[in-house]
Amino acid sequence: MSNILILGFGREGKSTYKYLRKSNPMGLLTIADKNPNIAYDEIFNCGKDALPCVSTDPNVAFKLGNDYLQNLDEYDIIIKSPGISLKDFPELMNDERITSQTDLFLQEFHKQIIGITGTKGKSTTTALIYHILKKQSDNVILVGNIGIPPFDLYEKINENTKIVAELSSHQLQHVQASPHIAVLLNIYQEHLDHYNSYEEYQQSKWNITRYQNDDDFFVFNADHELLNELWNYVGISRKIYTFSASEFQEKGCYIRNNWIYFNGEKFYNCSEPRYLKGEHNLLNIMAAINVCRICNIDDEIIRSGIADFKGLPHRLEYVGTYHDITFYNDSISTIPEATIAAVKSLGNVQTLILGGFDRGIDYSPLVEFLIQNPIKNIIFIGEAGQRISNLLINKILENPQLRNNSLNFFDAKNYDEVVDLAFKITEKNHTCLLSPAASSYDMFKNFEHRGDYFKERIMKK
Repeated sequence: MSNILILGFGREGKSTYKYLRKSNPMGLLTIADKNPNIAYDEIFNCGKDALPCVSTDPNVAFKLGNDYLQNLDEYDIIIKSPGISLKDFPELMNDERITSQTDLFLQEFHKQIIGITGTKGKSTTTALIYHILKKQSDNVILVGNIGIPPFDLYEKINENTKIVAELSSHQLQHVQASPHIAVLLNIYQEHLDHYNSYEEYQQSKWNITRYQNDDDFFVFNADHELLNELWNYVGISRKIYTFSASEFQEKGCYIRNNWIYFNGEKFYNCSEPRYLKGEHNLLNIMAAINVCRICNIDDEIIRSGIADFKGLPHRLEYVGTYHDITFYNDSISTIPEATIAAVKSLGNVQTLILGGFDRGIDYSPLVEFLIQNPIKNIIFIGEAGQRISNLLINKILENPQLRNNSLNFFDAKNYDEVVDLAFKITEKNHTCLLSPAASSYDMFKNFEHRGDYFKERIMKK
């Protein structure tokens, strides 16, 4: 009998426990987590599914607290949750005992899965593809990093079900299978606190196509230099569809004269009304068109899906106009490239809110952009905000011609101060944008928590 360890007991870990208990009610399991109170916390009660509460399950052992990653050699199978980093345990990085829900799911349902990853844009692209596919059939499910552990929907899958999966680098890190249709949007510096190097992060993302074969499809951004480098280096055969904002693509999508072309023919007029703003979302739209055409979705269904898809919260989300100031919430922005894209999309930002938890990523692209495209007011918060502020100040001091730049800098200790400042310094009929280019974990549970708090404070003014 296998000795199974559930490593990490967040949302996916709980889902794994439920699944294993349904298939093997009396099997011995061990749960390992940094939280020392899991064994006693009734929040993990699975009673609604007629399953035992973890705290009273006689066949569960616990490894809890700061040493929960020690002595993992005792287990035959380790089902790891995405949030657990093994960067300090190099001997485990290629350990065949380590698997995950994503890995097991990909191995079983490979031919039915459309997997989407990328540093930015994956949630929007995943949701758009799901939205379009649902217009043609109800036999479609949405799983993965978007918030639904794959095992939770296992019983809803039949042989004809299309599975749309948003896949993070953490979910892809230890997989041994890839989706039938794989989409890779971009790779930027992100989550470097989880990996030993940027290259290790890149390799995790590349797993979305690494295990594909000649019958599979790989969709990727031809404008992204790093993706082209990786592709040319690996050179594995599968069916390739690409997309580009400017260059002709023989197989896939490109933009010319404000039209998206697919396989050389006009497909979608970029001037058509749509909720998804910005040039970066045209790339997401082209990725979705490629996937939907591969899936033989009717052209008019694809076009109508693009038109009526309203996007996701915290992604250039229009908060509203309060006291004649327009507010946008782009809390999902945790890297410089996302903030640059957000500012370009809106075009008339007077006040920008930057900063948060500092993970040591390179902010020089953002600094260069802000020097060349000055925004009147910037509010800095957190350690990342302080570092961006210092980089900007040093850049201006090094270049005398920039000293007359119209940038005004403000510091805030918390988001109450951020919102107070935003109302004070932003002129009427102008725009304030939260697009922090940094993680939220210094002050909030996640980027959603940060965005929700920002919106709540604005609406109370």
